[in-house]
Amino acid sequence: MREIVYMVHLSADGCIEGPNGEFDWPQMGAELSGYSQDLSGRAGEFAYGRKVWDMMSSYWPTAESISDHPHDVAFAPVWRSTPKVVFSRTLEKADWNTRVITGDLASEVAALKSEESADLLLMGGAELSGELSRLGLIDEYLLFVHPVVLGGTKRPFVEGAERLGLKLVETRTFDGQVVLLRYRRA
Repeated sequence: MREIVYMVHLSADGCIEGPNGEFDWPQMGAELSGYSQDLSGRAGEFAYGRKVWDMMSSYWPTAESISDHPHDVAFAPVWRSTPKVVFSRTLEKADWNTRVITGDLASEVAALKSEESADLLLMGGAELSGELSRLGLIDEYLLFVHPVVLGGTKRPFVEGAERLGLKLVETRTFDGQVVLLRYRRA
């Protein structure tokens, strides 16, 4: 059975975006970019909630024409070629080798996890990850803590969520500034 791996970038104060929705702060140095590329290359499918999908699909299809950052140039073709799934109650269809899941979250994710494929890499967001955590469907958490305080309010786990026991399986520092906290469900 394949697993769901949740990958999220956080500020030092635990936010996933700035107070006005900014996502211009992650520090994608060479080491972190390489790790991200390896992780993406092992994924059978990328998974997104609607809001993150909108952000990703507005940037990655043409990223090379917008940015010359080495991470962006390397990841854009990977993003375009990797199968994707979007969980949404409102989106009807999506381009770029993407299927849209609109049904019951628990049963749909159980079906996805039973497919013969490499793991699902859930990228960013708060609502979908919070609900999947609540349902006990995320197997691994990759929290990348960046050296910035954002003062935002959006966090990767929903407020009021039940306690979730995790087991620390790895820590690592990238580029002398970003810390990975890798956890598995306990």
